[in-house]
Amino acid sequence: MKIFRVRRMRTISLLTLVGALGVTGISGTQAADNAGDRQPRANTQRSSRTAPKPTVVLVHGAWADSSGWAKVARDLQAQGYQVLAPPTPLRGLSEDSEYLSAFLRDRTTGPVVLVGHSYGGAVITNAATSDKDVEALVFINAFVPDAGDSVLGLLDPNHQLDPADLFEFMRYPGAPDGDYDLYMKQNVFPDAIANGIPARDAAAMAAAQRPVTLSALTDRSDTPAWKSLPSYYLLGTQDHIVPPTLQRAMAENAGAKITEVKAGHLPMITSPRAVEKLIIEADRSTPAR
Repeated sequence: MKIFRVRRMRTISLLTLVGALGVTGISGTQAADNAGDRQPRANTQRSSRTAPKPTVVLVHGAWADSSGWAKVARDLQAQGYQVLAPPTPLRGLSEDSEYLSAFLRDRTTGPVVLVGHSYGGAVITNAATSDKDVEALVFINAFVPDAGDSVLGLLDPNHQLDPADLFEFMRYPGAPDGDYDLYMKQNVFPDAIANGIPARDAAAMAAAQRPVTLSALTDRSDTPAWKSLPSYYLLGTQDHIVPPTLQRAMAENAGAKITEVKAGHLPMITSPRAVEKLIIEADRSTPAR
């Protein structure tokens, strides 16, 4: 695994970095090939009158916690859904995926709609392969890796990004050589993660952020669950950290149904009804298994 060298560089604007991250390395041929890999499904939709509503499991991303789902969870609960929003450890992609797999096994019964935001999209992509009750995947401004992809590799395929421009590095107890906890810099967080959020709230979110390990962003993804599950993607057209061009390329590669929303990186906070609507669509459109 390649670990990026920490070095000092002059600060460059986030928007310049994002512009450099627009190349995705996902070809149209690859997308077509992946679409062909999916197993055909019966065209039988769920009947809301004869089948129980699924449990909706909401998986947050890096530099965040489950509280970001509060508005979406409240509205889904009001419509009769059981909603769970587990904490993601943010220790490594395989570790986080194993944690979610265990959570699904022990905390859910019956059908599940699995929802992931940002880095959480990579987690659900890996975790859902181990649980036969997951019926649909919903990605919110999320990473949707193919086998062998990493989050940082998708963001920066040409290695133009120096993580030291975005992150503060902290050695955590027991860290292997070259690994760190990454904190988003306080002056970067509001525009990168929280654009569209009032400035005082964005500053508070930056102060309370949870770190993710560098290894979590460089870990390689395993066989993706979207090869065998119906997928839906909410694309935030004003996202400053996961470029919309990258979002679209990943969603198309996974064969996901794409819905656009005029929102930044946190539509579950700024546009919760759009998120809720897509989750309900995923439930109602899910073929019988």
